[in-house]
Amino acid sequence: MKGVLLSGGTGSRLRPITHTGPKQLVPVANKPVLEYAIEDLKDAGVTEIGIILGNKGREEIQELLGDGSAYGVEITYIIQGNPLGLAHAAGCARDFVGDDDFVMYLGDNILKQGIADLVESFQAGDYGAGIALQEVDTPEQFGIADVDDDGTVTQLIEKPDEPPTNLALIGIYVFSNDVFDVIERLEPSWRGELEITDAIQMLLDDGHAIDSHVVHGWWKDTGKPKDILEANRLVLEDDHLDQDGRVGPDATVEGRVALHETAVIEDGAVVRGPVSIAENTVIGPGTYVGPYTSVGANSSLEGVHMENSVVIGDSTIETSGMIVDSLLGRGANIGRADDELPEGRRLVVGENSQLKL
Repeated sequence: MKGVLLSGGTGSRLRPITHTGPKQLVPVANKPVLEYAIEDLKDAGVTEIGIILGNKGREEIQELLGDGSAYGVEITYIIQGNPLGLAHAAGCARDFVGDDDFVMYLGDNILKQGIADLVESFQAGDYGAGIALQEVDTPEQFGIADVDDDGTVTQLIEKPDEPPTNLALIGIYVFSNDVFDVIERLEPSWRGELEITDAIQMLLDDGHAIDSHVVHGWWKDTGKPKDILEANRLVLEDDHLDQDGRVGPDATVEGRVALHETAVIEDGAVVRGPVSIAENTVIGPGTYVGPYTSVGANSSLEGVHMENSVVIGDSTIETSGMIVDSLLGRGANIGRADDELPEGRRLVVGENSQLKL
């Protein structure tokens, strides 16, 4: 079995963070979201992975992942170009997949329990596809599956007005090779895209059984800033956090803190976990960090109070204010205005930014 990892798309819901890079490389607990997907595939025994690339962020993704050897996998890059739908992306992988079955994993997803059970369930039967599902509170906002008692899917409905179940598709699928012939017969939806739900429904109509697996642990689609913060919190709660860096004798560190060996918490700083602090980062005196905060590489914090936030990296934050529930893009520079006249906030704000002052 092979893996197909989707890393195209424009990341419009994460702007301005994604103006300068692909959404799949936004870090959660100081690790790019895409790496969690690769780990899930590897843990499920899938080590030949095709990465579907769009028009944006190709170089950054290839530079990070390389040939996959650093992750114990073998990576092939496949160019989709313009994002014309999930089924179109799957179809682009036909030559890579060959005659094998494959897992298709949306690269901005992150989930707790991995995908091994989904893969094993698919391999145990004779299925055209297998889909990962999760119970949701607002099923009318998702693609929904109606399933028999044994987990076999009977119908797929995209954002139904009257959902028959609350089981939503979460963007992780297993397919037999038959799906490629189905994709060739698909017509674009009203969005002008080839929809993967239409492909799965067509497999059903053609007589193929569709397996399902309900994910009971947490799952997050990290497409929006609030989702990044929530995923960061969930991962920090679950991860084993190693404190390898230097902590000053007069610093206060409580709870679980991941501190890179090149990072420093200086005297007079307070860090309360769970927190992740990346390489070459300094938490200076008078700073309070945590809980549920990740500070990316090559950053410096001094005097700030920061909670439940993500600093992507290469940032300098030297303000006496409080920052909460925030996602700060790479290269953010937040200084003090205590001695500036006239009094007031001084901002340089990018397109599609969101502020609460």
